[in-house]
Amino acid sequence: MFVNSADTFVADALRGLVASTDDIAWQPDPGFLSRRDRIPQGQVALLSGGGSGHEPMHAGFIGEGMLTAVCPGLVFTSPNSLQVHEASKAISAGGGVLHIVKNYTGDVMNFRIARDLLREDGIETDFVLVDDDVATERSDGDGPGRRGTAATVVVEKVCGAAAQRGDSLDEVVSLGRRVASNSRSMAVALGPCTLPGSAAPSFDLPEDEIELGIGIHGERGTSRVPTMSARDIVAELAGAVVASLALERGDTVLAFVNGLGGTHPLELHLLFGELAEYLSDKGIAIARTLVGSFVTALDMAGASITLVRVDEEILQLWDAPTSAPGWPNAAQSEFRGVGERGGFGPSFTPSVTSSDTSVFVGKWVSSWVRRVLDEEPALTDLDRKAGDGDFGTNMVAALHRLDLANIREELPAATVFEAVSEAYLGHAGGTSGALFGLWFRQFYRELGETVDLDAIARAARHGLDSITELGGAQVGDKTMVDAIAPAVAALEEATSLVAGLHAAAVAATEGAESTSEMTANRGRASYVGEAARGVTDPGALVMAWYFEAASDAAESVLAQ
Repeated sequence: MFVNSADTFVADALRGLVASTDDIAWQPDPGFLSRRDRIPQGQVALLSGGGSGHEPMHAGFIGEGMLTAVCPGLVFTSPNSLQVHEASKAISAGGGVLHIVKNYTGDVMNFRIARDLLREDGIETDFVLVDDDVATERSDGDGPGRRGTAATVVVEKVCGAAAQRGDSLDEVVSLGRRVASNSRSMAVALGPCTLPGSAAPSFDLPEDEIELGIGIHGERGTSRVPTMSARDIVAELAGAVVASLALERGDTVLAFVNGLGGTHPLELHLLFGELAEYLSDKGIAIARTLVGSFVTALDMAGASITLVRVDEEILQLWDAPTSAPGWPNAAQSEFRGVGERGGFGPSFTPSVTSSDTSVFVGKWVSSWVRRVLDEEPALTDLDRKAGDGDFGTNMVAALHRLDLANIREELPAATVFEAVSEAYLGHAGGTSGALFGLWFRQFYRELGETVDLDAIARAARHGLDSITELGGAQVGDKTMVDAIAPAVAALEEATSLVAGLHAAAVAATEGAESTSEMTANRGRASYVGEAARGVTDPGALVMAWYFEAASDAAESVLAQ
């Protein structure tokens, strides 16, 4: 892989994207891409986004007739809520802002938080949730549901054309949801991808086997089978899609064969030929086609099949022109030169607003941050086994921006926790960015000049309530909640701070250890099911470390 540094990989790529296009501008802080030319007053603005590594989705689809702006996250990590909020405000033209969101937990959470903030600003917003991946479809309705994958491109194209012709926000939303509900996808990998800076692929796959039901974040599939012919692979993927959509003889579809980044066009067209024959045998008509690598997973060798039940209005919007550079037949753009090198905004150093200090909080938080940063490889390895491998790097994206020396110099407790919360909400992205940001926001709100047992217990309780309300996870779902909930109970039962934090640390550690034998029901680990059994949830582990750091700090500072 071509790379200068894993830390600057996305920023370096965006620099080149902006330089090579005509109508895309980059706002580095908080980090979003938008059209240079503003849309007409009163027109609906379209915002999408997600982890980088899926290009040309989403950045390549900015342009007249498609997206107005895009919030890119780090590789395979959702954008954070502040990116989405600021981008939405910047592109609003009075007609409302539509968020097109893939059904991944981090994306859903961060876009939702942004919409809450936009309502406070008086900006009308709505969303279309894309959930097309039948590999994660569960008949019992549990878990996060179908992932959002390649059908996102179809929703962006149809909604973009509808907004361009002047439809209202309600009308564009209705069309988008109609497309999403009539779309299904399924993918296969012949080989895994490798993240920038990583020495190992996202999962191990023998040469004589393939992964069915993989996602677009480098995670493993739902089943591993011996290598089969292209015809049999198409039948496996398309059969699941047809069944989920309940397609019947006489139905009409848009057929989309998508490459995942490491698949040659010859292979994709081979797959499409097999798909066309498969659908013809079932009496299902193809009205439109799309073949190419539009929703990738870095350099993964594999492909996905997407079918969308269509009607005349959807076809008309599909055929409408767009200037988006990643769309087929988009015109070449004029070279505008290359901009300055840059990243995802400045580091966050908390400002000192008071001389009132807390040695305890400074030692607590700084030692916890240092441990998480030092253990990043281990956290990444855990997440690679149970999810998509971005948890450790996501922790670092937030925490390395903190000024640890400043924190150790006894800043006020509220200032310290506000800094940590802002670092997560503004820089981490993904599910962890949203959840950890909300968790530390409760400590910022509750811990003022007085840092006692009651205040810490209230902060932890409110943090737990915020996390469960936003993400829906409960004890037993193999998430950070499995460590937090018993720690909160221990704090609420305690009668002294030092003893209470010790009990919370023990309870959180036991809770984290219990996750190794659980099957995940929430988060990305839920997509790999039994494959994650035997692996400790990294979020729960980090929360156990948090309470251990609190207990150690209390013992050394408060028990004197």
